Amino acid sequence: MGTHPSGAPASATGPGPSGSSGSLLAVSDLHVRYEDNRAVVEALRPASDEDWLLVAGDVGDHMADVEWALSTLASRFSRVVWVPGNHELWTHPDDPVRARGVARYEALVRLCRSLGVTTPEDPYPVWRGAGGPAVVVPLFLLYDYSFRRPGVRSAEEALRLADEAGVVATDEFLLRPDPYASVVEWCRARLRLTAARLDALPADLPTVLVSHFPLVREPTEVLRFPDFALWCGTEATADWPVRYRAAAVVYGHLHIPRLIRKQGVPHYEVSLGYPREWSRRADPGHAPRVLPEFSAAGPAAMRPGPGSGEDRPRPGAGEGRQGFDGPRSGFGGGRS
Repeated sequence: MGTHPSGAPASATGPGPSGSSGSLLAVSDLHVRYEDNRAVVEALRPASDEDWLLVAGDVGDHMADVEWALSTLASRFSRVVWVPGNHELWTHPDDPVRARGVARYEALVRLCRSLGVTTPEDPYPVWRGAGGPAVVVPLFLLYDYSFRRPGVRSAEEALRLADEAGVVATDEFLLRPDPYASVVEWCRARLRLTAARLDALPADLPTVLVSHFPLVREPTEVLRFPDFALWCGTEATADWPVRYRAAAVVYGHLHIPRLIRKQGVPHYEVSLGYPREWSRRADPGHAPRVLPEFSAAGPAAMRPGPGSGEDRPRPGAGEGRQGFDGPRSGFGGGRS
């Protein structure tokens, strides 16, 4: 799928002048096939009529679940921006929608557009609320097996070693790259397309980069099973946060909600995850605020994770994973 027919890399639309009361909020990995997770989505409310919500993938495994969740959220937030996770791209055996690969992604884009939800194929919107202006860039990039063990030279060797260790992602069975020969080829095509659009953005505007997969390798260094990093991103985006002037990076996928900083750029993992994971957190059902950036000295300071030297790892919560105690929106008192 190509760029938007207008060719415009960014839109001038946004929620009023900078300094408005709205916030840029984010969440991912809602996995609404679980009833407890559906209840979390049902309870999500903006604190302001000007709030935007970034949804960083893995809404659900079935097309009908994705439609339910995004239509629910789009009816409440001023704007919803979505990127696909690997779960949306699965052709699940019991999903009536049998589309595979690019055809499935295009069907998801059509669904989002019918709901008024912004996708990676649309002009990038400009957040003009508090903490802006910033171009919100939804990214669909996939992975290329380049997050490998030290000394492993090829994807083939890395996958063999992972298989021997008993680590094989479900993507290998349910995520089809058609018409590409492999996910790696699809990833490379998405990287070329997306880099061209990012290069065309105004050089004086910062960005908020939204991806299901982390853009840098550091978030994967705390995985319980290190070989799972193969399915978590690509080394090709390591310089993108700095190269494309990111005020913030938003990602999910790992189910390790936390904040790290690399080269001064905050990287927020905003996953909800599975009930067995989030039920142990103190307050899981809220979306962290990305812009305006919270004050680390404030009472709602987000727990930092391992990143640059300024961050210190701390004990995690549930499943051996890092907890997320960051600033939340004031959900509950807004629109229904």
